Amino acid sequence: MYPSPGGRDDNPGVRSATMKLLANFVMRGYSQATLVTTVAGLLSLLLPFIGILSSAAVGLVTLRKGQREGLLLLIFATLAASLIALLALGNAWVGVGLLVILWVPIWGLANILRSTRSLATTVQLAALGGLVMVLVIHVAVGDPALYWRQLMEPLRLSLVGDGLFDADASEVLFGQLAKWMTGAFAAALVFQYLVSLFIARWWQAHLYNPGGFGDEFRAMRLRPVVGILFLVLLGWGLLAKGIGLDLAPVLGFLLLLQGLTVVHGLRGLLAVHRGWLVALYLLLVLFMPQTGLLLASIGLVDLWADIRARVAQRVSGQR
Repeated sequence: MYPSPGGRDDNPGVRSATMKLLANFVMRGYSQATLVTTVAGLLSLLLPFIGILSSAAVGLVTLRKGQREGLLLLIFATLAASLIALLALGNAWVGVGLLVILWVPIWGLANILRSTRSLATTVQLAALGGLVMVLVIHVAVGDPALYWRQLMEPLRLSLVGDGLFDADASEVLFGQLAKWMTGAFAAALVFQYLVSLFIARWWQAHLYNPGGFGDEFRAMRLRPVVGILFLVLLGWGLLAKGIGLDLAPVLGFLLLLQGLTVVHGLRGLLAVHRGWLVALYLLLVLFMPQTGLLLASIGLVDLWADIRARVAQRVSGQR
């Protein structure tokens, strides 16, 4: 059995209470943690976003209990998922797929965060994994754009057949999409793993250190080399139309994340109403390209300007 969590939740609310109950349940023991990890993992086959909770459960156990306990949870969950998949679908390899795609990456990231105690270092190493993924895809398939183009061709033909797209226009659109799919795919995976890690860290703070994750996230700052590498890759990709276009989105997501930490940090320093954050995330969902570009630009500038430190100095000088 895991030790019973303690501490008072400093952020009441129905959603917060529900998440805390789930985190409490996971930390009650291996049976409960295995149940949540396995069920959420299998449900992700139908509802992919549920997989984030499955990974977060692995991350929470690993962050709190350590590498060995997290590894045992992986073994139990894989065996349980394989058995259920064998009985329900006739294919036990589903459990192995969940292990490789959902659970091993978050287990690795949680171990890094636990040992380094640095959210920035963990985030940057996650992005490094995304960059390696892009390189592996290029080596494995040769021409990723052609691979994605062939993969999306049935969808294009279906849309054209239903009269939703003109044939010539669809050729151009899907051709452009194929060029960006490799980078977008890698960035999306990094995004999913980091969201799972952040939820796990938030759960851990909720149970054992209320408010700790918020302080940690607001203080996170990436190294300037991330911005330099992003600009180099973006310039290389735009000029040479090569692999740089596939690598840049992964680092672009990190800059967007840095922009979010700046916004959260400024809200705390200036005591701005929480509604502004809600509005920002709505804009991020509804107008992703424009809002995402703005946040990434703020994150890029902050790598050298340290906006939060400047504002903090000004605020302290006014008191």
